[in-house]
Amino acid sequence: MIGKLKEATSTLSNPYLKKWKNAGKAIIGYPCTFVPEEIIHAAGMLPYRLRGIGTTSLSIGDTYFGPVICSFPKCVLQLAGQESYRFLDGVIITNGCDSMRRLDECWRKAGEDIAGILPGYFRYFGVPHKTASYSFDWFEQEIRELIRSIEEHFGLQITDSALRKSIRLYNSSRKLLQRIDELRSCPEVRISGQDALAVVLAGSSMPRERYTSILEGLVKTLESAPGLAEGKKRLMLVGSASDDLDFIRLIEDSGAIVVADTLCFGARSYLDLTDEKGDPVSALSRRYLSNSLCPRMFGYYRNRLSCILDTAKKARVDGVILQNIRFCDLHGSENGIFERDLERRGLPCMRMEREYGPLVETGRIRMRLDAFMERIS
Repeated sequence: MIGKLKEATSTLSNPYLKKWKNAGKAIIGYPCTFVPEEIIHAAGMLPYRLRGIGTTSLSIGDTYFGPVICSFPKCVLQLAGQESYRFLDGVIITNGCDSMRRLDECWRKAGEDIAGILPGYFRYFGVPHKTASYSFDWFEQEIRELIRSIEEHFGLQITDSALRKSIRLYNSSRKLLQRIDELRSCPEVRISGQDALAVVLAGSSMPRERYTSILEGLVKTLESAPGLAEGKKRLMLVGSASDDLDFIRLIEDSGAIVVADTLCFGARSYLDLTDEKGDPVSALSRRYLSNSLCPRMFGYYRNRLSCILDTAKKARVDGVILQNIRFCDLHGSENGIFERDLERRGLPCMRMEREYGPLVETGRIRMRLDAFMERIS
């Protein structure tokens, strides 16, 4: 079952997407966990998390972004400029960070210069940085405008009934992912960090109904699976967006096992459920805007620190890797404060700056990991 899920994560356009497109159905890309997937699903379309995997050059990304910018949005734009995302029927960009906000501007400008790379539906979706009462009101209105925009462009209707059905489905799959997370962090460790990340990634690139069905079978398999933890140091991964399975494999090849994370491609995407009662749009606004684990949300550092400490204690973590993509202002700044506060509480940390994409610095990263493993042994 994990093999099927890894198949969905290995390339941009996997067999599930091809089958979906062959059936004449639409696919909508989005780059950030603050975009409510349930809205896209309720419209009868497939929500697809944008990734930058497989890039071998940044000639297009560097042209429009410039050099001092996080490499994740540059990789996404590079793939768009190479027409690797031609299978998308639409894209929703949000201000997950300032570099991601600029992806909206740069993709639009590149679309003027390179024919055919801008999808017919291309929308900017604004997300507040605070959770005051007026922020929820504003965000709810933004979601309603997004719904109207999708309805008008694609000539369909997103009903409350369809939204409630999608909310229930996504809650079901998130509960299953939470159970898998428990099986990863338990004393025996039933699933490796690499496989756990692959399981989560697959959910953003295949039909949710099929995905949930696979998760149900996987949970049953893992509950009786042999343990993997013997003789290995238990690590937690914190920081910038990371969808690179090779990066996790490199960590685990050092004699460790990743038993917990707070990544937006990982645990951050499934920790919270949506209220299934009342108005579905209001429920979605509360669920998505309450995601305080992302450093883009102002005034919630102590919440994020407490989450790391609680998760580390529950998962019996021996050390924390605080990684950030080079020029990631949000995670790069906060990781320094995390290191100070976690070390004061007796939790060993290693800060690591890296580039997004293929592991071009394998030797340096391996040397840093070996030194950290020696420290916590």
